[in-house]
Amino acid sequence: MSRRTKIVATLGPATDPLSVMDELISARVDVVRLNLSHDTHARHRERARLIRERASAAGREIAVLMDLQGPKIRIGKFADGPIRLERGDHFAIDASCPLDAGSAERVGTTYPALVEDLRRGDTLLLDDGAIELWVEDVSGSRAECRVVVGGTLSNNKGINKKGGGLSAPALTDKDREDIRFAAEIDADYLAVSFVRNGDDVRLARELFQEAGGRGGIIAKIERAESLRAIDDIINAADAIMVARGDLGVEIGDAELPAVQKDLISRARNLNSVVITATQMMQSMIENPIPTRAEVFDVANAVLDGTDAVMLSAESSIGKNPAKVVEALDRICREAEKQVTRSKHRLDSVFGRVDEAIAMAAMYTANHLGVKAIAALTETGSTVKWMSRIRSGIPVYAITRCAPTRRKVRLFRGVYPVSFDVASTDIHEVNREVIEELLRRGTVRDGDLVIITKGDRSGVEGQTNIMKIMRVGEHRMLIED
Repeated sequence: MSRRTKIVATLGPATDPLSVMDELISARVDVVRLNLSHDTHARHRERARLIRERASAAGREIAVLMDLQGPKIRIGKFADGPIRLERGDHFAIDASCPLDAGSAERVGTTYPALVEDLRRGDTLLLDDGAIELWVEDVSGSRAECRVVVGGTLSNNKGINKKGGGLSAPALTDKDREDIRFAAEIDADYLAVSFVRNGDDVRLARELFQEAGGRGGIIAKIERAESLRAIDDIINAADAIMVARGDLGVEIGDAELPAVQKDLISRARNLNSVVITATQMMQSMIENPIPTRAEVFDVANAVLDGTDAVMLSAESSIGKNPAKVVEALDRICREAEKQVTRSKHRLDSVFGRVDEAIAMAAMYTANHLGVKAIAALTETGSTVKWMSRIRSGIPVYAITRCAPTRRKVRLFRGVYPVSFDVASTDIHEVNREVIEELLRRGTVRDGDLVIITKGDRSGVEGQTNIMKIMRVGEHRMLIED
């Protein structure tokens, strides 16, 4: 059984040995993530080059996702090392404090405009929520706080405002430089951190395309305010990422599970792709097997319909990156055995012919016992629509376009196939496609296969034909 849920693995020092890269490819990783919060452009360029070369040598194509750092709002450093804060202590975040001169009374911040976003009664969360401060007064460059939850505080820890509301723009000067770099290496996806609204996504897309980028845009949902503009964000992006770290800090960990389920459902209903990320297999940074809680976490995301699950530190710095991918693969396959028929968009009116064909193909496949769907596609739009429908039937993206084959690696239940229909006589296309599926061992004589295509092969947005064929017979059974 082919795994339908896709796996995204972050590359890092642990994956740099060529043998480890080969193990990741053998473990069937679908997308690799390059985290631009760490390492140099030269290091990331080399990783992207190597993973593509090694994947090609193994007969596979893997998508490359470049993840922007975004506006990291942090405290500065402490002059004499970490400090200890106790409940009831007074402590200030002071934008005028030098970044290397923090003390037990105050500390600087990398975001000088922080105090402009604060009012008495606000709650600041430091170090992923480990330290909680209540804002008593804001004056000049200084926010006077009282410690609600104490602990040890060290250099450069992150700052979040509970409930959101920090006005830092999603794209920094570093991000703009990194966008140009992502276009230079032909990244298949660009992930935008700390998105606030659809305009942040549209700006990133504009800058990416101006730099020559051809990939899709992923909006990382990690701010509380992004939830208030979520439909606009989903419609502006090609995919969203449920980034559970900062999002959980801002909205509270107890609210996070319901929000995750809603985001997965909402993205699929709006024909978008969704990645579930952050600490999915955290214990496997050190351990050879996941905890039972992690198994349930991954399985629940799969059952909810996520397109992909993502590894961060587990693969980038963990002891055995390939074993983590293998564990994810095993959990996803088992969860996917619980197949349910989808009622997605049964009452919708479709705005495009190719969209209607995609929906008709999936509805027919789910009710006719079809073995496989072969969709001839230029951009991947047809298979993206198909992948929004819950099904256990594999969808093959038949395309000559290498960027499209890499892009669909992120779509649940979609598998790319290199095939140049433009060089094949239109009357032979069906036979050639069936033969390709036979060569792959996907179908056998007697199986039903749905083929979708356009009258004009190789032309974007022209899918207007759905055919149902029986393998081994050279006649058309149904034409729509």
